[in-house]
Amino acid sequence: MPEPIEGFSKLSKEEKIRWIAEQYTKDPEASISLLKTYWNTDERRQQLHDEFIENTLTNYYLPFGIAPNFLINGKLYAMPMAIEESSVVAAASKAAKFWLNRGGFKTEVLGTEKIGQVHFMYEGDPARLEEFITSITPLFYEETRPITKNMVARGGGIKKIELRNKTRDLDHYYQLHCTFETLDAMGANFINSCLEQFAKTLRREAATTDTLEDSERDIEVVMSILSNYVPQCLVRAEVSCKVEELGADTGISPEEFADKLVRAVAIANAEPYRAVTHNKGIMNGIDAVVLATGNDFRAVEAGIHAYASREGSYRSLTRAEISNGVFRFWIEIPIALGTVGGLTTLHPLVKLALEILQHPSAKELMGIVAVAGLAQNFAAVQSLVTTGIQQGHMKMHLLNILNQMEATEEEKKQLVEYFKKHSATHNAVVEALENLRESS
Repeated sequence: MPEPIEGFSKLSKEEKIRWIAEQYTKDPEASISLLKTYWNTDERRQQLHDEFIENTLTNYYLPFGIAPNFLINGKLYAMPMAIEESSVVAAASKAAKFWLNRGGFKTEVLGTEKIGQVHFMYEGDPARLEEFITSITPLFYEETRPITKNMVARGGGIKKIELRNKTRDLDHYYQLHCTFETLDAMGANFINSCLEQFAKTLRREAATTDTLEDSERDIEVVMSILSNYVPQCLVRAEVSCKVEELGADTGISPEEFADKLVRAVAIANAEPYRAVTHNKGIMNGIDAVVLATGNDFRAVEAGIHAYASREGSYRSLTRAEISNGVFRFWIEIPIALGTVGGLTTLHPLVKLALEILQHPSAKELMGIVAVAGLAQNFAAVQSLVTTGIQQGHMKMHLLNILNQMEATEEEKKQLVEYFKKHSATHNAVVEALENLRESS
């Protein structure tokens, strides 16, 4: 039975590893050895990784791959992707190749506005509160000037501060709803610093103002925090071509293929159970690039899924149509990304990923990430309406199954060749490997 521990964070890394191994694993020495196996041999680089988070024991590796041949706004990209799921990189690469000679991907940033809020409770006359907030708004800007000075010099900063009355949703609840432009930075620290200063100004001024009654001056600030829902920080990516250009490698006519694609997307837009899986596939591409470029994929996920529900029902993030003989397929998502600050200047592979992407601005990266999601969705839906998803997915998953079965390199070579012509279900792979071993 494991024992509680006091002061775990104060132990050395070696002591932490030994404690966790002895308390929670069956073979402590093997566990210790495994954890140390994933240490970086470069001590300085390992220390850098250790300091990203607290209580670090080792590094947890994900494959870092490349999907080439993405033509985006006339510029050719190789897409870095960090992900563990089989077939994602292959699917993205397939879609990139498909659209390479059909005009490529087009992107447009529709907005870059980010949101932060000061949430507070006020018991009093709403009209007096509104008058009070209007009177102190210049102070919000003035007292955050040391924080915003550099951002403003680059063209960003605080864009708007407004009072929102939310008492219909929760008694006595109001908020300062604030918008920001953070340029190439994701901007979380900048936004949160501004909001916390707004809160200080609000409390101080409320305590002494003549605009509010004595009983109204005790404003309770509950919290000050940015929002990861950024519906005005939008990017659009799309592909289009004549329907007659769609037929290659699908096994059906271009017209039937286009109709099936449009219908499949319409189903995902109408049916939430399908939409969730449809959008999960989109996020396979988005998350992989977001992670490779050192951005917060959890924030991106939360914001995008909220956007998919903005009309009151969870819907597809992509749309498709046929008009005048032209097939169009597009995605529109809210996404806040950064190309400076945070891991972008610390993690060696993040810096390399951004170099591979030719040092994009935050706006360019928004487009690149949206394209990754659109490409992934196109490849997935293409498989679903033609061969089915399992044929390609299981062949990509083949090596994972063989590694689980501890297949030798020669066995892998023979079975990879065998399953080029056979369906690679899990049972079929296990059976084929057993047969191969019996015959040899």
